[in-house]
Amino acid sequence: MAKVLIIGGGGAGLVSALSAHEAGAEVIVLSKTLPTRSQTSMAQGGMNAVLGGDDTIAHHIDDTLRSSAGLGDEKQISFMCENAPDAVRWCNSMGLPFSRDESGKIARRRLGGASAPRACYAQDYTGLKLLHTLYDQCLKAGITFINERFLLNLIIDEETNRVLGATFLDIASGEAEEIRADAVILATGGYGAIYGKHSTNSVHSSGDGLAAAIRAGAKLADLEFIQFHPTALKNSSILISESARGAGGYLLNSDKARFTDELAPRDVVARAIHKEMTKSGAVYLDIRHLGEEFINHELPQERKLAQIYEGIDPVHELIPIKPAAHYSMGGIEVNAQCMSSVSGLFAVGECANHKTHGANRLGGNSLLELVVFGRHCGKNATEFGAKNPVPALENQQLAKDTNFIHGVMYFTNQIDFYQKQEMLANIFYNNVGLVREDMGLKAVLGAIRQMQKELPFMGPKDKSKICNTNLVEFIEFGNKIELAEIIVVCAISRSESRGAHYRGDIPARNDVMFGAHTITWREDGVLCADFIR
Repeated sequence: MAKVLIIGGGGAGLVSALSAHEAGAEVIVLSKTLPTRSQTSMAQGGMNAVLGGDDTIAHHIDDTLRSSAGLGDEKQISFMCENAPDAVRWCNSMGLPFSRDESGKIARRRLGGASAPRACYAQDYTGLKLLHTLYDQCLKAGITFINERFLLNLIIDEETNRVLGATFLDIASGEAEEIRADAVILATGGYGAIYGKHSTNSVHSSGDGLAAAIRAGAKLADLEFIQFHPTALKNSSILISESARGAGGYLLNSDKARFTDELAPRDVVARAIHKEMTKSGAVYLDIRHLGEEFINHELPQERKLAQIYEGIDPVHELIPIKPAAHYSMGGIEVNAQCMSSVSGLFAVGECANHKTHGANRLGGNSLLELVVFGRHCGKNATEFGAKNPVPALENQQLAKDTNFIHGVMYFTNQIDFYQKQEMLANIFYNNVGLVREDMGLKAVLGAIRQMQKELPFMGPKDKSKICNTNLVEFIEFGNKIELAEIIVVCAISRSESRGAHYRGDIPARNDVMFGAHTITWREDGVLCADFIR
């Protein structure tokens, strides 16, 4: 029986766990928090799938390809879209409580960039209800969960370029530990927390899996492509779902006039809002005309969020909004079987680059991707592990990480890394956000490299061993600045505008030079980057 270690307890990890279990594997899921607190819970709009009517799978493929701005892989996109109807049926069979239309069929709404209403939804709680449904099924299947474990590093046999397992910090005890496995699946989510308060993401979305992967010898792809969701609450960056616009909500400028197609692709809408905010400082989402009954039935979460975080009732008032960092299109480069360039190391979900989103993701394709590729990944990892049992090799990774945890406690605290973290978030939002320019990007890169030099002077103040969240947040910060450097290097190198990567100094798209993926890796600790088709 293959032993499959899944790192990350969100939607992608749980789907992979069920798939691997069904394929006969012994499955262990590790997470740094509780599975039901993962970022998947914030996906509100729905899951794209063609379920009949005038819509076709070919249209779904075309919409996704168009939105990807030349960086989507047609074969991978076709695989996702063709498997979408079965993915929704699979979720439905597990008991995911989809909303229903008048005939009792699964209800669908149109999201931005789609040519037809194909997002299957559960009110505006789709991701949350999917997550709880998956977790229930995992518990019924007897899958082992080990929570409150922070990923430190992957264990690699350098001679064979084979993953042997991973090391973790047991947050409760403060001890480093290792788990060996025949196959490892990274499902650790994205890196939107780099943007701090300017992101719709959880503070836990610090890119730990990507940072560990590149340290282990894996390659990363397209990290400069970060999607900004058009409608986050202005003061808190809490997400207001695209479903509000899909249901007929309007975007209004400071003169209370509509100024853009609300259901254009997200990069287009977000930049239109940014332009209006630059002029007047204010943009609003208006759903008042939808009526209280409709809002309470179809958009109950959006009403509650606006009331709690903005102190306004969208039944009667305009919702002040702004774009905020939302989704990481880039990730660990994987092949069609979801395996990275390291043998036995798989990746799925937002931490992976399946080349289905390209330069800009369609709303409704993230939940779809994690279900389709999660099922695919779990099965493939199990098959790999069964054919290639992990060798019992000596490895010094645990000893190195034990020494690291011990050594960090001797770092001085002359510099407050929380202040540096907030600074990083602000300069990223202003210079590596919706509109980027060479001068600003290079200034940010200089600031990041200075932070890297200063890291030994930013150690945790809390020197205790038990439940030291200050230590965890310090290591997260280290991962953030490691990935921040890669993001900025990629953004500087891509001297064009494409999808979510918009260069104000170079607004044109250049397919001759840059119609390729930005691949990054490390050789002897040195960051390398290239464009590869």
